Formats: sequence, C-alpha cells, structure tokens
Amino acid sequence: MKTKISRTIVITGATKGLGRALADRFVTLGHTVIGCGRSSDAIADLQQTYPAPHSFSVVDVADDQQVGEWAKQHIEADCVPDLLLNNAALINQPNPLWAVPPSEFASMLQVNIQGVYAVIRHWLPAMMAQKRGVVVNFSSGWGRSTSPDVAPYCTTKWAIEGMTQALSQELPEGLAAVAYSPGVIDTEMLRTCFGESAGQHQSPAEWSAKAAETLLALTARDNGRSI
Repeated sequence: MKTKISRTIVITGATKGLGRALADRFVTLGHTVIGCGRSSDAIADLQQTYPAPHSFSVVDVADDQQVGEWAKQHIEADCVPDLLLNNAALINQPNPLWAVPPSEFASMLQVNIQGVYAVIRHWLPAMMAQKRGVVVNFSSGWGRSTSPDVAPYCTTKWAIEGMTQALSQELPEGLAAVAYSPGVIDTEMLRTCFGESAGQHQSPAEWSAKAAETLLALTARDNGRSI
C-alpha cells in the first residue's frame, strides 16, 4: 500500500474565495497549511477551526517587512513549504483605464505583483536549501487575454506570467515555478465583474476538489508551465 505523504503548503489570501477553499481542502487531505490574509477576524476563524500544526497569520503581502517576519518565523521552526501558492490578489472596479483611480491602480500593483515578489523573496531561499518545492503563482485567463474595463487586473496577471517564466529559468534543479489559471469560479472577485451571473459558475468549494489534485501533482518536471 502506498504511503500518503503529508506536505507543508503555504497559501496567501487564505481567508476567502479560492484561498480559503484550498486551505479547507488541503487540511482535509491531511496536509499542513500555513496561510495568511489581511482580515484579523477571518484569520481568527481559521486559527480556531484549524489549530496547530496549521498556522494562520495576519499579513499584508504588499508589506515586505510583514512578509519577511512571517516567513522567518516558520522557516526557523523548520516549516519550509513543499508548495508555495501565491493566491492573494485584488481586482479593480470595472472602469476604462483612464477612469481608474491612481490609488486603486497602485494597490493592485502592490498586492498582485509586488506581493508575489515579496513572498517568493522571503520563502524561496529556504525551499532552494531543501532542494525541492513548487512555486505556484496564480494567474488568470486575463493574464493571457484581455477584456475592457479590467485593464489594471490584466496588467498584473500578464506580469505574473512573465515573472513566472523568468523565475523558472533561474531556479536550480529540483524546483519549479508554475503560472496557474484557476478558471472561472463564483467568487466575490468574479462578482465584481460578472455580477449575479457569476452564480452560474462553480463554487470555490466545488472547484477546490479538482484544483487541489492538480496542484499536489505538480513536480519539478512542470517547471515553466502555464496551466
């Protein structure tokens, strides 16, 4: 009988939507989840629902210092991720590009791009030291195509595709960087664009069953893939 291997999985944006659904799924499957989010109430709920060895912290990924302290705390406790999921992201209120407020555009760049960079910067060296692990940067169909009124979001997700490809060329043997487009799921973020019609699509919980299998199956052989 094949022995089940428990993995350490880091998830950003774990408090709602796809991140929360994946946290629930991975815990159910017997893996250890280290997650973060910006909502203290949602983090408190995760901490109560999933006590140690799981760990959930209030972290703003756009704040490099917060990310560094979060990663250091776990790395020093020998909690190095086998799977690092950069899921946290923002989307703009639908508007043509010239009507998007500068503060909104800046926030998206800080979370969707700079936040991914910060998480990689602080967690990846420990993964390299253990000579294994997969970094998954959540992309989107809008990281490979475009639509009107979501230009800032498209901008950030196209950047994620480029960042991931370049990172994959820099990684040592045994590691992988993958850009992952989760598909169309009925999340709060999707409802920002699709409104009530988002309800026609699968829920995060439904999506996570297949998605967890896909993510857990990734290996160093998948380095550089856009899936």
